[in-house]
Amino acid sequence: MRVRIDPGPARGTMKAPPSKSMAHRLLICAGFADGESVIRGVDPSEDVLATTDCLRALGAELRMEDGNVSVRGCNPRKAGNAELRCRESGSTLRFMIPPALLSDTEKHFTGSEKLMSRPLSVYEDICREQGILLRREAGGLKMRGTLRAGEYEVPGDISSQFISGLMFALPLKDADSTIRILPPVESRSYLELTVQALRDFGITAAWDGPETLRIPGGQAYRPRETAVEGDYSNAAYLEILNDADGNVTMTGLRADSLQGDRVYGEYLRQIREGIPELDVTDCPDLAPALIAAAALHHGARLTGTRRLRLKESDRGAAMAEEMAKFGIRLENGENEIVIPAGGLHRPTEPLSGHNDHRIVMALAAVCMKTGGEMDGAEAVRKSFPDYWERMKILGIRFQENGEQRVTGLTAKE
Repeated sequence: MRVRIDPGPARGTMKAPPSKSMAHRLLICAGFADGESVIRGVDPSEDVLATTDCLRALGAELRMEDGNVSVRGCNPRKAGNAELRCRESGSTLRFMIPPALLSDTEKHFTGSEKLMSRPLSVYEDICREQGILLRREAGGLKMRGTLRAGEYEVPGDISSQFISGLMFALPLKDADSTIRILPPVESRSYLELTVQALRDFGITAAWDGPETLRIPGGQAYRPRETAVEGDYSNAAYLEILNDADGNVTMTGLRADSLQGDRVYGEYLRQIREGIPELDVTDCPDLAPALIAAAALHHGARLTGTRRLRLKESDRGAAMAEEMAKFGIRLENGENEIVIPAGGLHRPTEPLSGHNDHRIVMALAAVCMKTGGEMDGAEAVRKSFPDYWERMKILGIRFQENGEQRVTGLTAKE
């Protein structure tokens, strides 16, 4: 899908979309609870739908209506042979592999070619040590074996989703387990979100010092009714519309949230006031938004960017390629990105969304200052399916495949 965006400010009040990170976690916990749970405020993004597909494959029953999901949980220790379709969701794949290994039956994980090429070294090492089959095949993974309780040692400088996946599965083993995280521990805030979700469903996973998680065995998930909190990650991509001369007020965000991306407000303040150095080690999903905002102001230097290579796209390289079309030449280092100031202009060729939802939203914000065309705008469906509808509500003028989209409707509350 190509969009052509006319320059112009976004104006209105927007309620933050539900947190995709918490939706994954709450749905998984509900999916393993003995009884019926209700999760309110679930945004049916492609990633979240991938998780619901995988829970069904393990035996859970889910019914979604008007953003509310009723879940009758299953016992993953009794799951039969199954195909778990992860679409393009790295979160789903990493979260669901350990629970799928609670029963000694054959599991096939499938997904996009890009997803299945992403590294799984943590799980590959565990499977090799425990004699579990993990074989990469055309279009996916074939797995069979039973995950054991015990001591695990996991690098802390990889995706926290590997650790969270173990945290979902190990409480259901009969014996206790320990996860030792080798420093530096990156994305700790996401582990805290997992601890919070587990606690909400009656599961204990406790820190024993800064780098060790102790998980008692013999636990059981308890059903409950709860709601997904607002998403700081996607809210940041609405907030940066203000850096393109917009006037958008965000609502629906918990001030006491454990989300690491909560830092976006402080980071954007620093970008607007100067040329800051900002560490994105614990909030890598903010990087494209921060690059866009810095290009719209005085520039900035981002550190802790190494892991951007392992997202839906190589986000550092993708942003460098596309910002060059605006006249902004990023400097990509091994673990840093420098965004220079000045020279911003309308692109003379179409932008590419690189099949990455966050790249699309970051580039769209810059286009609201300069105007421009972009291919692959449908990638927002991965995490923010109503993004373009919200742009209409905020008064942004754009054409989608030649059809003009603009509105004067009252903004969403």
